Amino acid sequence: MTTDRAVFRVEGLECASCVGRVERAVGGLEGVNAASVNLATGEASVAFESAVIDLEQIKARVRAIGFGACELPREGAPEERAGEAKVAALRLAVAAALSVPVVVLSMFVSPFPGRDWIVFALTTPVVLWAGWPFFHGAWAALRHGMADMNLLIALGTGTAYVTSALAVIAPGLWRAIGQEPHVFFEAAAVIITFILLGRMLEARAKGRTSDAIRHLLGRQAKTARVLRDGEEREIPIAEVRVDDLVAVRPGEKIPVDGVVTEGRSSVDESMISGEPIPVEKGPGDEVIGATINRMGAFQFRATRVGSETVLQQIVALVHEAQGSKAPIARLADVIASYFVPSVVTVAVASLLLWWLLGGQLGIGIIAFVSVLIIACPCALGLATPTAIMVGMGRGAESGILFRSGEALEMAHRLRTLVFDKTGTITRGEPSLEDAIAVDGESEERVLRLAASAERGSEHPIGEAIVRAARERGIDLSDASHFEAHGGHGVEAMIDGRQVFVGNARLLESRDIDLAPLRGRADRLSAEAKTVIWLAVDGRAVGLLTVADAIRDHAAEALGALHGEGVEVVMLTGDSQAAARACAERVGVERVLAEVLPSQKAETIRDLQGNGDRVGMVGDGINDAPALAQADVGFAIGSGTDVAIESADVTLIGEDLRTVPAALVLSRRTMRTVRQNLFFAFIYNVLGIPIAAGVLHVFGGPLLNPMIAGAAMAMSSVSVVTNSLRLRGFDPMRRD
Repeated sequence: MTTDRAVFRVEGLECASCVGRVERAVGGLEGVNAASVNLATGEASVAFESAVIDLEQIKARVRAIGFGACELPREGAPEERAGEAKVAALRLAVAAALSVPVVVLSMFVSPFPGRDWIVFALTTPVVLWAGWPFFHGAWAALRHGMADMNLLIALGTGTAYVTSALAVIAPGLWRAIGQEPHVFFEAAAVIITFILLGRMLEARAKGRTSDAIRHLLGRQAKTARVLRDGEEREIPIAEVRVDDLVAVRPGEKIPVDGVVTEGRSSVDESMISGEPIPVEKGPGDEVIGATINRMGAFQFRATRVGSETVLQQIVALVHEAQGSKAPIARLADVIASYFVPSVVTVAVASLLLWWLLGGQLGIGIIAFVSVLIIACPCALGLATPTAIMVGMGRGAESGILFRSGEALEMAHRLRTLVFDKTGTITRGEPSLEDAIAVDGESEERVLRLAASAERGSEHPIGEAIVRAARERGIDLSDASHFEAHGGHGVEAMIDGRQVFVGNARLLESRDIDLAPLRGRADRLSAEAKTVIWLAVDGRAVGLLTVADAIRDHAAEALGALHGEGVEVVMLTGDSQAAARACAERVGVERVLAEVLPSQKAETIRDLQGNGDRVGMVGDGINDAPALAQADVGFAIGSGTDVAIESADVTLIGEDLRTVPAALVLSRRTMRTVRQNLFFAFIYNVLGIPIAAGVLHVFGGPLLNPMIAGAAMAMSSVSVVTNSLRLRGFDPMRRD
């Protein structure tokens, strides 16, 4: 069956309990493989079998349990949300304006005839209009057998309001149960005002967690100058089509991805590569949308537009990853599923104990209201997703794309990091260094035979040999009976002679004597050069050496990993001597050499055998099996390929310092998550008993429900604010 994935907005999410309700409802549908809801973004991500169930049926289930479900993006959504925000702001303004005189009259003015009726009249619109969303949400949840944050607020404020109203309208009911009438109008009004204020501040803070995506999108050009019908036209970027010819002037942003057809310039690609030095561009070179043309004018043919551009791929990856859940979030989910019923139980118990055992119904009501109001599953629900969102966004701005919350959580736990040598530690662009001949062969003939044989190879070393021969003007012969031996070399018939080009193993497997060239080969290997053997008709007749330049900052990056307590391992198919020479240049102590491509994944599995968490850093293509086997796979992106499926983390550009930066960012983000969870747990563990009146039992003060409301409102804001501190953290900075 075909598995589809979809993301849609869920409206009406208030707390972690709501998240659990939606996940259980959707996850329980036949044909749904996985469902994840993010409280911070208000979005649901679903994997489902399209042959069994469709997206509309899934949305219908969400609506059936009392929530809204709509497409992402949705036309008019910004305007609708702006309208909703205005209504919320009006509710807050009315609640605040009426709550002030309620508090003044209730707490600072001596009783006078009709005072309670005035306070009653002022409180009523606060509770029944400004607080209406809480009662509506609670009723919607109860109708479907659920309980959420709205229920706690509705029960708490509703109890304070109704008991106070009875004390004013029918005080005899209080006296009938042996109690003097009490009014708590100020508590009901102020609690609703504080909660509305807290939700507004929380919404604003949550909006800032997506600043990274907005910042990325803000780098995009708004218009493009295209050549159509022989004239230059300026059009919105959304109207650019593939194969359009686009003109770019000095200082302008390049609107979409493409290939230069005319002109030359230097382009600032720092947003992709992280390198501040502009890159020279000419005909045939790729350009990337949202990078900046520094000087010179040129034209290019558009190759990727709309959602296919590199920038939009990055934004899509970050958005998808931000919506995923880290494993640590499951703890909060489990607790949230029991939270609301437990709080209601504690609140009812507090009321009954104070009333029946203490004979103080007024205190019982205060405790009941305070417990319901101070309890905050919102902070639990926001603790993880807000930090994950900000951390991933900060990573994207630094050229580090985490594909999931699990990858972000796992990265800082890695104890071993395996680096592929060619194309990762080195640039992956080998060039011929030496051509050595023996037994009467000339260097030119050695190079001609080797290049003729390698013409059918796609290996970078073979391409380097062919390129060197052509640069020297050497005519190559046609090869027949070509055969590639993966990881070892090639063989072919050249001018009627059997030619082998490859490593020592290939020649030894054909019983070819290597002794005449062994000493020289060992010396060349010790110089960090890759040695290629050439044998003709069963005799070793020459050596070629290829070297691959070390990437800039490679030694610095690997040294930083050592400083983090991570063991660095270099993995390569090169000989031990060549691998060791390269490792010494970058400060790597452990080397696994002469490993065939097909053995890389097995090698990672062996390293994991002792229980260590192992990461792999490679190019994302040749190393795909090893990246998939690793606990966290890091792929070095080419600058234009950011959606590398086999990798958990894509590193944009060629700066290896993003590898330790990813680990540092992971650690800092998870530290923030743990701080958030600790605060959310401690707040509830300490706050609920105090609200229940534990301190009052021992002669201490009784918690005022208004203070409980303020504390609850600020708890969520504080969690989100703590997460936002990550925005100022630079993972690339080494103190």
